Amino acid sequence: MALSENSPSVVLRQAKRVNFPAPTDSNSPAFWDGDTLYVFNSAGHPYRSWGKSVFELSWAESVEFDNEVNGGRWIESVLLDENGVLYGWYHHEPLGLCPGTTLTAPKIGAAVPHDKGATWHDLGFVLEARPGTLRCDAKNGYFAGGHGDFCVILDENSLYLYFFFGNYAGEPSEQGVAAARMLWADRGSPAGKVWKWHNGGWNEPGLGGDVTPFFPVFTAWEREDCDAFWGPSVHWNIHLKRYVMLLNRAKGAGWIQEGVYVSYSDSIGDPTSWTAPQKILDGGAWYPQVIGIGEGLRGTDKLAGQCARFFMSGVSEYEIVFEGA
Repeated sequence: MALSENSPSVVLRQAKRVNFPAPTDSNSPAFWDGDTLYVFNSAGHPYRSWGKSVFELSWAESVEFDNEVNGGRWIESVLLDENGVLYGWYHHEPLGLCPGTTLTAPKIGAAVPHDKGATWHDLGFVLEARPGTLRCDAKNGYFAGGHGDFCVILDENSLYLYFFFGNYAGEPSEQGVAAARMLWADRGSPAGKVWKWHNGGWNEPGLGGDVTPFFPVFTAWEREDCDAFWGPSVHWNIHLKRYVMLLNRAKGAGWIQEGVYVSYSDSIGDPTSWTAPQKILDGGAWYPQVIGIGEGLRGTDKLAGQCARFFMSGVSEYEIVFEGA
């Protein structure tokens, strides 16, 4: 659906099915090292596969961390710097926050691997909800608060790293899809270096600070009839020459998938620049994302052209075609 006469539109075109090699319950980041594409899939614990393209991935192997955490970890974003050093960011769901329930409140951490993502050194947490916001009476079925279900992308000047994440905590006016940023130069020591977007500025600390969502909830996350966008996946589209965000929309307890949506931005540093999300698919599955393909493009989940593979929950049965400018 076009946003206006001169705005992009999206077509989903049936294609031969492609599956990621491992169970997938999050965004699945990818990076190129030489002629090899590496992909991470997570469903409580990350797995890594590799191959000559997204169509030729190997079997998946479990990755290892140099520490233990109380709960699951999902690697949701990776970036390779100009020196060939890989950095990653993970979603963590701690156990036992609301005794007698399975509710948790995610937070976001950083890590760096030693060997192309097979083993990881944990750099600590970088994004966490403000204290006093845990709602153990939440009825959505999963979260009592927290920050999670995110992606990370570097700006075109390699100055700032931007986080786009779901805020499930606080008052309804604070809940929704939110943003934070960090100087790319701080990537090796990120704890305490991330700042949340709040009331028009990057002025609240990533650990415990306030946040202002740029896509606020329709109905609060703690309610049984919750209604909100979540799980953003952002890439730079070289055909459109703008950033593209794919989103889920949950409507009801158990995070019933209402549909998949798309939004665009010309200025990643301005969260208010994202266009109103437009539906591209009814229902569908969680975690829509692209992997760039074709036209000599070595695309990843962060870079795509006019045509890319469209994945949901680790399965691609469509190409996504961006039309317009």
